[in-house]
Amino acid sequence: MSSVSGRPWPGAAALLCLGLFVAVCLSAERAGAVERPLRGELKRVLVLHSFGREFRPWSEYARDIKAELERQSPWPLDIQEHALLTARFNNPGPEAPFVEYLHSLYQGAMPDVVLSIGAPAARFAQRYRARLFPNTPLILTAVEHRLIDRADLRDNDVVVAIRNDFVAAFENIQQVLPDTKSVAVVIGASPLEKFWMEEVKRELKPLGERVELVWYSDLSFEEILKRASKLPPHTALFWGLMSVDAAGVVHESDIALRSLHAVANAPIFSYQEPFFGDSTVGGPMHLISETSSRTVKAAIGILGGAKPVSINYEPIGFAAPRYDWRELQRWGISESRLPPGSEVLFREPNIWVRYRWQILMVSAVFLVQAGLISGLLHERRRRRFAEVESRQRLAELAHVNRFSTVGELTTSIAHELNQPLGSILTNAETAELLLKAKSPDIDEIRQILADIRRDDQRASEVIRRLRAVLKKTPFEVKDFELNDTVGEAIGLVKAVAGGRRIALSYMPTLVDLHVKGDPVQLQQVILNLIINAMDAISDAGIGKREVTVSTQRAGNQAEIRITDTGSGMAASDLAKVFDPFFTTKPQGMGMGLAIARTIIEAHHGTISAANLPAGGALFTIRLPIAS
Repeated sequence: MSSVSGRPWPGAAALLCLGLFVAVCLSAERAGAVERPLRGELKRVLVLHSFGREFRPWSEYARDIKAELERQSPWPLDIQEHALLTARFNNPGPEAPFVEYLHSLYQGAMPDVVLSIGAPAARFAQRYRARLFPNTPLILTAVEHRLIDRADLRDNDVVVAIRNDFVAAFENIQQVLPDTKSVAVVIGASPLEKFWMEEVKRELKPLGERVELVWYSDLSFEEILKRASKLPPHTALFWGLMSVDAAGVVHESDIALRSLHAVANAPIFSYQEPFFGDSTVGGPMHLISETSSRTVKAAIGILGGAKPVSINYEPIGFAAPRYDWRELQRWGISESRLPPGSEVLFREPNIWVRYRWQILMVSAVFLVQAGLISGLLHERRRRRFAEVESRQRLAELAHVNRFSTVGELTTSIAHELNQPLGSILTNAETAELLLKAKSPDIDEIRQILADIRRDDQRASEVIRRLRAVLKKTPFEVKDFELNDTVGEAIGLVKAVAGGRRIALSYMPTLVDLHVKGDPVQLQQVILNLIINAMDAISDAGIGKREVTVSTQRAGNQAEIRITDTGSGMAASDLAKVFDPFFTTKPQGMGMGLAIARTIIEAHHGTISAANLPAGGALFTIRLPIAS
């Protein structure tokens, strides 16, 4: 027994070691829990609304505060929201049921911070915090400083207040609309709205002599809309608040304002940013961002351990004036009347901003078109200069060609001149013999003088035609009769044809052929073609020797046909006969027909060559009939 009782128990040591291990682990866990950072701890935020979650302007303050809290908070947030609603009635009911509801809801889990939005929520939180959340920090935000119960403030409270300056708001109306005679104030009939009506009346007493104030607080909203649609000239509307009208009808403030804006025949002014950009002209106003920034900064500091009593803010006044460009345009308010430092928002982009790329594209197209047009005009000018120069060169070349042609007509010209000059000499000698007689025959002498005059005119006509051919003149367009011009050309070359024993015949059409062009140059073409035809007959040897020239009308064109009875042209030469320097004559230069084609094309006509079935060549000239 003793040996057994003195032997140590084998399981005791193991149990002792196990107990020590568990104790160390628990101690380590507790130590770790103490040293663990609080960054991941959930923070509860209670938001109390005065009129409801979607009632402007406070709903906009709450929305911006929540967004900034969630963005800046290093902890996960549980944001709970509740609305009083009782502030929206003329005769609010008892608040006890709502207090009991909140008490039962948060009894076991107090919020880390309470945010009250607006004056009714601030007063509710101060009144019931002893029962609901006695030790929870309270932030009273978006509340006018006159509505804060400062006697009930504690060290656990932070106030983010605003200050309404109604004198500045109404002076802004008179500055931008100096002809304003009356201002209709739109405000509801709830206790809060009645308070502000009295405050506005008190503050605006100094302005009573300059502008008449008309109060709509004792009207139903339906009646307010009727009056706003028929306001007299030089009247403005001032939007205060509309939670409940005099008839007891509850309204959503932003919806009511939009309804007023739709029917009002006068501009609407307000001092709250949430109403700006939708219906009001603008002016000095409270900015949501400044209030929400201070509120979030205070909330983050308190959640991080800062003492509320150390956080102190002065009431926030109006920011620099802001104006809605669309409303300024609607009511004809000049921007020159706005106070210095004003900011104009919602300015509609001008046509350049809205259609910049389209304008740039169209401008680029216009620039390209302008460049193309400029280039085309420049090219057209160069072309006209080239045409003028070409015509000058053509005239010079044609003039040289005419000298060459006249050289071939020397015999014909000498014959044309010798005939009338010989006749003149013979008639003059005869007249001298008659005058020596004792009784000269006066009638016969008169006839001789008439013959001398006729022969002189004939010689003068030959010289005139020769001078016309040889004269160096620029290309001259005029209306002339083609049959007479062709006849004069044949008259110049008829003697040459007679000397070569070639029958030259002319068959003009019986109708007048009036064309526009240079008759001298057209005569040159006809002379060249007739001489070429006579050369072709001379080269062909003995046979039928005839050259025929005829004119006719073919539709809208005058046609000149020159045929000969020579051997014709080789088929391969027909396509090249009008090319420069192409000739079938041993002594020819190949420029006559090329010059002829250039002259005819300058007259907007055509010239062609063909072989006749019976032998010989046919040259056809077509010129447009003058209209």
